[in-house]
Amino acid sequence: MITHPIFENTKVAFALKSDAELERAYFLFKMISIQPLVKIGTAATNFAIKASLPVEGLIRVTVFNHFCGGVNEKDCLPVIDKMYEKGVSSVLDYSVEGKESEFEFDAALEKVLKIIDFAREREAMPFAVFKPTGFGRFYLFEKLGKGESLTEAESEEWQKVEQRFDAVCSKAKENDISVLIDAEESWMQDASDNLVTKMMRKYNTEKAVVFNTLQMYRHDRLQFLKEQHELAKREGFYLGYKLVRGAYMEKENERAEKLNYPTPICKNKFATDTNFDNAVKYMLEHLNDMYMFAGTHNEDSSYLIMQQMHEKAIANNDSRIWFGQLYGMSDHISFNLASKGYNVAKYIPFGPVKDVMPYLIRRAEENTSVAGQTGRELNLLTKEKKRRKLEEDV
Repeated sequence: MITHPIFENTKVAFALKSDAELERAYFLFKMISIQPLVKIGTAATNFAIKASLPVEGLIRVTVFNHFCGGVNEKDCLPVIDKMYEKGVSSVLDYSVEGKESEFEFDAALEKVLKIIDFAREREAMPFAVFKPTGFGRFYLFEKLGKGESLTEAESEEWQKVEQRFDAVCSKAKENDISVLIDAEESWMQDASDNLVTKMMRKYNTEKAVVFNTLQMYRHDRLQFLKEQHELAKREGFYLGYKLVRGAYMEKENERAEKLNYPTPICKNKFATDTNFDNAVKYMLEHLNDMYMFAGTHNEDSSYLIMQQMHEKAIANNDSRIWFGQLYGMSDHISFNLASKGYNVAKYIPFGPVKDVMPYLIRRAEENTSVAGQTGRELNLLTKEKKRRKLEEDV
């Protein structure tokens, strides 16, 4: 492994944060670290928004401004430009969830196409992103995933889903931007995987434009990657994959137990970490055939990628390898990697405050459940506050 850790450098990590922003971040992570408070806070926030109480202003200046770039694309520009000065690119993520109508799916499509137009002139925005169920009903993905036949009306509906995927991938290729397609629950994922592979086959002819997402807390994903590799070699297209650990673990395990089938989730965190790292190694060994976006907040996995790149004499800025973290988290990884010339992008959620709340609530709940994540953020923020105080006193 790398013998000189780079992620302890808080001066680089928090260079863009003012003292006030540093204090706000510390306050937020302190609150998030108290699990009962998160439960009470999320319930109260949900109630306040549903009851149309005037809480949006408070949410905006606290949790929203920390984890989101703004309410629209232009609103995000100061964040995008500021981060890019430090070498960190942006992935604008329209984080509005849980929509169900054709009108809303078409609106989501228009939003993603607009982001691609917005990104075309900006070197700081090499990727677009969307969620499969942002473009079609979860039920359709689930039904196809089970191998069930669609009705005539459902088949027409699914054709529209395919057309939305195709419209984004086509425009991305035309504008030399890559598109990251999120993964969701396992019981809808097969249909999504098939559709994304279809897009890769069509658009990844010269390089990876279309990226699928592999949730490595699923024990079958490494095998899936290897099978897709064989397919891509046979048919002559490039693979693009975003590797993540995964975001639906509790839901997956609960459903498996309730419906009495083997859980698709690895038996423990160690097995998940091993699975993730093995996928990293596999992709780096076959870099001539595939492009990797490593979405990770894990320092050891980040060091592993750096080490492997060094051993294989792969340049830090090789365009086939990207690191990614969420805006408002793990700045010590993002900005320190960027300072060493690695390709780094932050996911920047945006959208109307009210519509983005489900995303923000999930983020807070995830932070309380991921062992060590919040404590790590607090330690680094405390270290930087002390460093600045010493600097002032000198």
